[in-house]
Amino acid sequence: MARIIENGVERPATCSEELVAMLDSLELLGGKWKLMILRYLSNRTGQQIHFKKLQRGIEGISAKMLSKELKELEVNLLVTRTVQDTKPITVNYAVTEYGISVFPLTEILVSWGLIHREKIKSSMEK
Repeated sequence: MARIIENGVERPATCSEELVAMLDSLELLGGKWKLMILRYLSNRTGQQIHFKKLQRGIEGISAKMLSKELKELEVNLLVTRTVQDTKPITVNYAVTEYGISVFPLTEILVSWGLIHREKIKSSMEK
């Protein structure tokens, strides 16, 4: 199958626009943590959240991974980073107006996840 490279991402040459859009979305939001970070921030819209508070609020994420994921979300205009000139330096994050557009997706995923958990539980009881 022929392949093309667009913006540094290799894709089949026959990809439809919908498939390309899905691949772009998965590339941006995929992985274990990005949607969890956005979900945490979505519950605090309009607030600046300190890095350590964000790390404590997302169980299991390391500081290194949180920093990496936040940088990617910032590059993609979903979160903002504010550095305050204090000692030690204080770094806060907030969801952007554009980042708010992801909230319906997180709501749907949470709802689906709850339904799926119940379905699995009930199938195991049989």
